[in-house]
Amino acid sequence: MKKSPNISALYYPLWWLLKGLSLLPLPVLYLLADFLFVLVYYVIGYRKKVVLQNLRNSFPEKPEQEIKGIARAFYRQFPDLIVEILKLASMDAPELRSRIVFSNQEVLDQFVQQGKTVITMGSHSGNWEWVLPAGAVQYDFPAEGIYKRIKNQFFEEYMFYLRSRLGARLIEMKDTMRDFVRNKKTPRVVAMLSDQTPPYGEIQFWTTFLHQDTPFFVGAEKLAHAFGCPVLFLDVDRIKRGHYRLTFEVLSDGSSKPEEGTFPVTEAFARKLEASIRRNPANYLWTHKRWKHKRPQVVS
Repeated sequence: MKKSPNISALYYPLWWLLKGLSLLPLPVLYLLADFLFVLVYYVIGYRKKVVLQNLRNSFPEKPEQEIKGIARAFYRQFPDLIVEILKLASMDAPELRSRIVFSNQEVLDQFVQQGKTVITMGSHSGNWEWVLPAGAVQYDFPAEGIYKRIKNQFFEEYMFYLRSRLGARLIEMKDTMRDFVRNKKTPRVVAMLSDQTPPYGEIQFWTTFLHQDTPFFVGAEKLAHAFGCPVLFLDVDRIKRGHYRLTFEVLSDGSSKPEEGTFPVTEAFARKLEASIRRNPANYLWTHKRWKHKRPQVVS
């Protein structure tokens, strides 16, 4: 396990501040979250225009009053996410186990027991930062995750520490292919957040998602086909404050080969995620400019 972040002495005061705050019980941290909600929603109005526009475009059938209600519910949960991530700096394995319910882990277990690397496609729903550490303390096999480095040195080291301190192994995105080649015979689960927006020049797949033309990364699907990996959709549902349910759904058993230029697994992921968001819209992260790219027009 990673004992402490490798940070510059310049950042020591910030590290000890965050570490000290993390030692507070979650009920106390939720009081801080209540204050942050008032500050972020009513005073600062953090990215309110982006959130409201995303919601209007995603749910054109909903009246404005309902859209604003979803936005407020999202902002009510957003500070909880912040303090819950902060708590990872001191949370122990038993507490994390008590807060994460794996509703059907057998779906994942059956593939790992066959000696396979399983890829899970997750999203920015619920508390995605608790998922990988929860897997590390729950599974009897390695729990690993693909991540992209943060430019700021302190937060890169700090987030690496939070994600790995309970035993999860992190794989930098640029090293993914090399890691899969090296560990192709290792039974394990590799988690990927698959709802992020690709750079425009790297887009290979578009679909209609929440009424909008939306690009998705296809890396998970390409890895699955190259190495015969089963792929599971990971749904994160918020049960109540500080408690989440994880549910796995099979997107591919790793045996099928799609036609050239098609991405059925990524399409299936988009449909599962869309259904999950529709069930609980406030559970999703709406502050990102998810739809900043426009699909190229086909010239006939």
